[in-house]
Amino acid sequence: MLPLGFCVGVSIADSETPLRLQLPLQCTVGEDCHIQNYFDHDPGSGFSDFTCGTLGYDGHKGTDFRLPSLSEMKRGVSVVAAADGRVRSIRDSMEDISVNQPGVRARIEGHEAGNGVAIVHAGGWETQYSHMRRGSILVKPGQQVKAGDRLGLVGLSGKTEFPHLHLSVRHNGRPVDPFVGLRRDIECGPGDRPLWSKQVFKTLRYRPTGLLQSGFTSNKPEIRLVEAGAYRQSHFPTSVPSLIFWVEVFGIQQGDREWLAILKPDGSPLVEKRGRAKKSKARWFSYAGKKRRSEPWAKGTYIGIYRLRRERQGRLQEILNHSVELEVH
Repeated sequence: MLPLGFCVGVSIADSETPLRLQLPLQCTVGEDCHIQNYFDHDPGSGFSDFTCGTLGYDGHKGTDFRLPSLSEMKRGVSVVAAADGRVRSIRDSMEDISVNQPGVRARIEGHEAGNGVAIVHAGGWETQYSHMRRGSILVKPGQQVKAGDRLGLVGLSGKTEFPHLHLSVRHNGRPVDPFVGLRRDIECGPGDRPLWSKQVFKTLRYRPTGLLQSGFTSNKPEIRLVEAGAYRQSHFPTSVPSLIFWVEVFGIQQGDREWLAILKPDGSPLVEKRGRAKKSKARWFSYAGKKRRSEPWAKGTYIGIYRLRRERQGRLQEILNHSVELEVH
């Protein structure tokens, strides 16, 4: 992630000055926002997060707090200062558009962080808040801020495929993982002095895999529309052409076994689908459904079920068990 302008350094003598971070956005982690990518600790071409897990990608030097879809982004999720400091620089003019759209990569070259705010703190520390929403920045360079002060809104600017806040932490210009801090005695786990406050650290319990969103649709779902917040209906008429249940999950691992099903109002299965992940994926989209024949669908409550199992120490353990209801009338 490219910084917003030059990086301000402070002498190594200040290296023991603690930085205590609060949650950098106003959401409930694990419910309406999720950590999609962690800091990369692998010095080579692979990836390893602070637990030696796989939730992230090569070279990622920050923490990504992701919103499930554009719908949440449009409603507005506030980005706040994680610690007291002074605003060093801002950017607020880049459009909110997925990097997968034609021509976007060329337009954002050199500005991959998108809109954002960089804040300097005591002891040579700096935090940067990237991919923010255009026109939402509320602070100016030179302004003093307190932890919890609003900076703007989560957006989709810069090099990103989904709305999220990328939080970067640097000490004397060097990237630091807030789950580790400046040192740790164990290879796979948090550091001796993580930068998060104790309360926030408990809130940010490591979740290698989780559900982002789910729903029903009456036609074959498209991931781009899912990301835009479509397919959220809770009621269908009996005449719809198909009943399809879909899920979007983060942190699928190679070998994971999934099961999707739709149960009819009488509790019997309308459709079932089983699969096994061939490789690990940061994001995974899956669905199962059935087309209607000549007769209308039976009226009542249909239930979509998603279960994910993972092999651990020679045993299959259930990682996710999720269900959602649909009324057909």
